Formats: sequence, structure tokens, C-alpha cells
Amino acid sequence: MENTHVTIDFAAPSDQVARQLIGTLLFVDGVGGRIVETEAYDRDDPASHTFNGQTPRNAAMFGPPGHAYVYLSYGMHWCLNFVCREEGHGAGVLIRAIEPMTGIDIMRARRGVQELRQLCSGPGKLGQALGISRAHYGLALDAPPFALEAAPEAVTVVAGPRIGISKAQETVWRFGLQGSRFLSKPF
Repeated sequence: MENTHVTIDFAAPSDQVARQLIGTLLFVDGVGGRIVETEAYDRDDPASHTFNGQTPRNAAMFGPPGHAYVYLSYGMHWCLNFVCREEGHGAGVLIRAIEPMTGIDIMRARRGVQELRQLCSGPGKLGQALGISRAHYGLALDAPPFALEAAPEAVTVVAGPRIGISKAQETVWRFGLQGSRFLSKPF
């Protein structure tokens, strides 16, 4: 089956983009797999890095849609987000988990684990497995080292409250591939 490049409207609201990304194939320098879990964030959302306005750390989130916003979580985990909405808005989608498909040996070496499910089942694990770093900050998602490809088949998306945050936990902006064993946590 031949994959085609994905056409996601990154200028759409982040919750719509987060839902549309489920099933999409994501590769960084040829390593990656199927996106199975995302979370949406918006500037009016107290859990968002953009809630208090633009800073040097979150400037990419205020840049053009369809670019990467990368941040260091807990001083050790690089997390990958896709910038959404119009330039200047400050919204994005956290890529929480993927189903590893390509470059599995590379992911295993980067993570130091063999178990397939443990490679990318959380945003920090995913960042490490894909080799995400500060060097990816602000890069366009439609050019190397990134590649996004359309979902090879129709998917069923489930939604629930976001996890791992202390504010606006009740917001139902976490999306996942129904039945996936590669989620960070079940829905």
C-alpha cells in the first residue's frame, strides 16, 4: 500500500487537529509509527504553556501552524507538540503516544528497553525513542526531518480527560485510537 502525505489543517482548533492526527503516521528521520494518542491545548486553557502569554520558551506556539513546539519536561524528557490555529494564537497538540512501526531497533537503543509497548507509550518515552531534542524546536512538520503520512486505514477515535496535568483536568481533550495497546494509559 502506498502512503500519501497527510493533509491536516493545522490552522484548525487544537482539539480538532488532535482528533484528526489519530492514525496518522509520524516519522522523524525515518523512525516512527502510527499516532495513537494526543492531547489538545489552547491559549485560553489554564493547563497550556501559552495561558500566561508568550515567553522565549513557548514562542514557537505563537508561530505559524504546522511547526514543532518542543519542551523539556521535568528537566529530562523532550516532548513533541504540533502548533495549531493561526499565527499568534498559541495552541498546540501534544503527541502522547505512537505505535512503533519503523526503526524499532533504533528506538530500542535510544530507550534502552526491548518491550515494544514501552518504546513510545508516553510523551517522554516517545521523545526519547524518536530522538527529539531542542534542535527540533520550531521546525516545519512538512519537511525533513519530519514526515507525516495519511492514516493507511479508517480509525475509531475515543476521547477523555487529559492526564498528567494539575489544571483543567476535566477538559475532554485527550484523544486515542480505540483498542490500541500502545496508549500511555487506557481510556
